[in-house]
Amino acid sequence: MSLSEQPHRRRNALTGDWVLVSPQRLQRPWQGAQEPAPRDRPPSYDPNCYLCPGNVRAGGRRNPDYRGPYVFTNDFPALLPEASGATGAGHPLLRSEAVRGTCRVLCYSPDHGRGLAALDDAERLAVVEAWCAQSAELRRAYRWVQPFENRGEMMGCSSPHPHGQVWALDRLPTVAAREAEQQRRHWRRHGRALLLDYLDLEAADGARLVTANAHWVVLVPYWAAWPFETLLLPRRAVAQLEDLDDEARAALAEILGRLLAAYDALFDCPFPYSMGWHGAPGGGRAAPGWQLHAHFYPPLLRSATVRKHMVGFELLAEVQRDLTPEAAAARLREVLG
Repeated sequence: MSLSEQPHRRRNALTGDWVLVSPQRLQRPWQGAQEPAPRDRPPSYDPNCYLCPGNVRAGGRRNPDYRGPYVFTNDFPALLPEASGATGAGHPLLRSEAVRGTCRVLCYSPDHGRGLAALDDAERLAVVEAWCAQSAELRRAYRWVQPFENRGEMMGCSSPHPHGQVWALDRLPTVAAREAEQQRRHWRRHGRALLLDYLDLEAADGARLVTANAHWVVLVPYWAAWPFETLLLPRRAVAQLEDLDDEARAALAEILGRLLAAYDALFDCPFPYSMGWHGAPGGGRAAPGWQLHAHFYPPLLRSATVRKHMVGFELLAEVQRDLTPEAAAARLREVLG
């Protein structure tokens, strides 16, 4: 029997974690929870929205009458620029450390009803430029810069106005540290970037490729945890967003539109997801072999109202999925036409 028919485990080359794949469970009937169907597209302006141009935010400040991407410091940040000085309790089992950072909000456009998927290439390029500018600025002061977006109520998004966030902190977070270690090990052993070697394997195989252009490739990773998870990779060696040249930035805007259109077409709904960029750590330290990449983690499983839940075995043992990454990539390619 092939891997498409029997249970097996796959190793995540970026983190070292394992994923249990159980394709034989695809025929399992579903009588579990179903999420509310996505709402109709919001209006272009909502007078009650905290993020629309000219409106007063929850923190009391008024937004300017912005016309393109708009960045401001979060009124309720998870990180503060001044470290608290907190230390551990004096026992090795009770460790803690101070952390400082900043949290910013990036409104993609003034239009309340149009997210990244609905913007045109020029408007998406403006968002790409904002990501690059934020990365370049914050990386000079912080070890890790995390641009990300939670799209949709299903992902816990607190405002329907299309926006993302950029968090930066002076420590290397858990997932980033794992990715740094795996990429560093591969570089030391082979003298090449792990993700560029991986991209060569995927290009030769083709089963998990979704779409590509001259500068970028979208694929469902071999070790994908979420049903329609994708990895967005540049074709050439590049460590950070700000290292992208003008052609690569324009190509990124184009392929983002293609990927997000495929997601929305899959179940004919605004596809929820969490996505984020992983660029090389900053702070003046070397990150040998690090390749820029973006993760897309969408939760939908069978329809617009049935989602994958990370519970039970996933929380207590390891991630498990039914739909194989190869089948997920084929579904996405199909809706792209």
